[in-house]
Amino acid sequence: MPQSQRKTVIYLTFLVTVWGINWPISKIALAYAPPILFAGLRTIIGGILLTLFALPRIKELHLKERWPIYLTSAILSIVFYYGFQTIGLQYVPAGLFSAIVFLQPVLLGVFSWMWLGETMYGLKIAGLLIGFLGVVSLSMGGFTGSVSLWGIVLALASALSWALGTVYMKRNAIRVDRLWMTAMQILIGGVLLLITGSFSEQWSDISWNSEFIANTLFIAIFVIALGWLVYFKLINEGEASKVGSFTFLIPLISIGSSVVFLNERITWNLVVGLVLIVCSIILVNVKIGRPVLEKQAEY
Repeated sequence: MPQSQRKTVIYLTFLVTVWGINWPISKIALAYAPPILFAGLRTIIGGILLTLFALPRIKELHLKERWPIYLTSAILSIVFYYGFQTIGLQYVPAGLFSAIVFLQPVLLGVFSWMWLGETMYGLKIAGLLIGFLGVVSLSMGGFTGSVSLWGIVLALASALSWALGTVYMKRNAIRVDRLWMTAMQILIGGVLLLITGSFSEQWSDISWNSEFIANTLFIAIFVIALGWLVYFKLINEGEASKVGSFTFLIPLISIGSSVVFLNERITWNLVVGLVLIVCSIILVNVKIGRPVLEKQAEY
């Protein structure tokens, strides 16, 4: 295997693993902190670490000219994505929430056709329909106990904001430095989340115990700082389809770890929904056959 492919496999393995176990770990941490403050804490720590790492490339920042790009990316990929995610995890099991959020590749396929000029294949269209059926199945009560409609809506909103943020980043990739783009969006997003949480929640409600601190630091370093850096590296270097085809493993890892760490139980509704979502994501990312629809990018 060529060295470049070997690195890609390593990056994908790391990304799928840390983003998969992120969901149950976040759910555990939420027992010790309000959701928005927790989202802000883990994000701003990751942003500070990436900013320190990027300082030797300070000349590539161009903050005065590029701040609108950094701010928009921060709102879509960080504030909305992690805000909806952290609040939504309080209403539905972690495995179910992650399964819905990882419809993102399906949405990304549509948005890439609309705004990036990528082709739309028959298999992609079929995948979108199957993905919708999977969400319906999950929403009917994938785990034992009640499933909040509000939690389902927040999960879908999280997937939508992530897909829009990815397309926005891809369209502006040639205008900004990748490292500074990642660092700034995470740092700005973390600041905005902390400000919002400071007004809407109480810092005194945080339990600063060892479990909360360890979980927060793990998420900040591996899930947010390194995870987003690897994700954008793969996207910017033309590996988007590979990332999309492998992300179906993330909700499966999440559900498996949720069963182990959170004692969440599985029912047939969840199994059917997961199978449909996995099939939809695979179909959307497999390029077989002739393209049936094409749309030119509008820049």
